[in-house]
Amino acid sequence: MKHSPLQLAQHLLETSGIRNTDARRNVLSMLLGASRALTHLEVQEDFPSMDRVTLYRTLDCLTEAGLIHKISGDDRVFRYSASHEAQVQGAPQQHQHGHFKCTRCTRVFCLTGTEAPLAVQKQLQHSLQATLGNGFQSHEIELTIKGWCASCAQT
Repeated sequence: MKHSPLQLAQHLLETSGIRNTDARRNVLSMLLGASRALTHLEVQEDFPSMDRVTLYRTLDCLTEAGLIHKISGDDRVFRYSASHEAQVQGAPQQHQHGHFKCTRCTRVFCLTGTEAPLAVQKQLQHSLQATLGNGFQSHEIELTIKGWCASCAQT
């Protein structure tokens, strides 16, 4: 049975161990229903009555809990996306997928449903160990493909 983004947000918050507040539930629900990563301002447009600081704290809390992830843009603007792994498995998970950034409109899309980005990340992890030797431990690998999204490629 497929759950609505609000139901899934409720479940994820309950299983994550963080407090289930209206702000967290609403923001997480919005990001679960989004087709791409959204900026702070794009999220704020849907919640005009939410204080800006509350929104920043909510995004930070959800990121720390592994329910969403933060993607840094070339324009120095962070974008937020619900962690696909958490959506599929119903629990917070490590962020393990790549991204596609459109260089025209700056939208960011998560590359999910394929093992290729994860395989590349594992190869990079192995190469790091082989190149630098023992003792080095990476904690994050970002895989980003840049190009034009379908909308921008048509113009």
